[in-house]
Order: sequence, then structure tokens, then C-alpha cells
Amino acid sequence: MHHSRLCAILIDCKTSDVDEAAAFWAEALGRPVDPSHPSSHGNYRMLKTPPDEPIVEIQRVDHESRVHIDIETDDIPAEVRRLEKLGAKVVNELKRWVVMLAPTGQRFCVVRVQRPGFPKNANRWD
Repeated sequence: MHHSRLCAILIDCKTSDVDEAAAFWAEALGRPVDPSHPSSHGNYRMLKTPPDEPIVEIQRVDHESRVHIDIETDDIPAEVRRLEKLGAKVVNELKRWVVMLAPTGQRFCVVRVQRPGFPKNANRWD
């Protein structure tokens, strides 16, 4: 048995200035940039997010700009197996997350638990 839930919306920006991109999205979404967040460094900027809502993260990337989601889970291998049974394919296995491709063509990530209160509002899978 394991749990999973929607964790984050990542806005991938092909840009040389991640701060400028974060400033735009902060204004557009009405959520200020959170420079004190431990993940706001390097290619990443976090927006302030209420605890019961998905994280919004701005990410500087080399590929095309797009939006993707992260699914957080207390058992990454079990969640990957579950999603593979639904038709998703593993694109890349990294140290702390797995990049997958949905049968409908969208990339998404399966990540370790990121938000407080887990497994509140999470699905339970046997």
C-alpha cells in the first residue's frame, strides 16, 4: 500500500533570467516569490503557496517552455509501477525523482513527499 497526490505545478521557462520569469509568474498568479524557501536557488524559484494547495515552482530549463505536474508519493517505485500499468513510460530515473511520459504525451514527475500534512488528501493505493 502507498499514497500519492498532486504535489506541484512547475512552470518550465527557457530563459537566461529565472528571477525575471519568477517575477512575471508571481504577478500573474498573485503569489509572491519566496526567496527564503530552501528550494529557491540555482535554476528554481518557489512562489508562496498556502499549505493545502499545490506548490508552484518556476524552473529555468534548456528545453522548450512548458508546464508540468509533479505527483508526490511515499513510495516512488510503487507509484511508478502503478502509472506504468496505466500506460505511462519512464523517461528518466534520477536520484530523487522519476520523469514519466503519459500515454497522452505529457511529461510529469513522480517525486518524494514535498508538502506538509501528507497523506492528507492523498489517494491510497493497494
